[in-house]
Amino acid sequence: MTDLDLFRAFESGVLSREAFSHRVHVQLGWIYVGRFPLAEAIERFSARLKSWARKHGADGLYHETITWAYLMIINERRHRQPEEEFEDFIAANKDLIGKPSVLEDYYTRETLESDYARHHYVMPDKAIALKAA
Repeated sequence: MTDLDLFRAFESGVLSREAFSHRVHVQLGWIYVGRFPLAEAIERFSARLKSWARKHGADGLYHETITWAYLMIINERRHRQPEEEFEDFIAANKDLIGKPSVLEDYYTRETLESDYARHHYVMPDKAIALKAA
């Protein structure tokens, strides 16, 4: 499936639950931040993700802090490494799809597991040293 096909399937809600892996989630984030300014990408992707989750009986899976944080990380890396293809981007950023989650560098487990963080964006609560680009 091309990026455009994936985008259209997600936007229309026809992307199946079985096809929606973490990797696809990251790919969709990459597509959205490539198509829209960051604030619009966050707003649009979050709204579509909530709608998709409702349609597929997965309302409780949406997590605002995780969604927004991934989009911001993807956006920053996309600007630093403007790969034209998702496969090239993900090859250079394997931590976005691997274990442990890249968010463990930014958030405590308690924060990410909180109901508040699930429903409201929470700023990172771990001090990290920024790597020079």
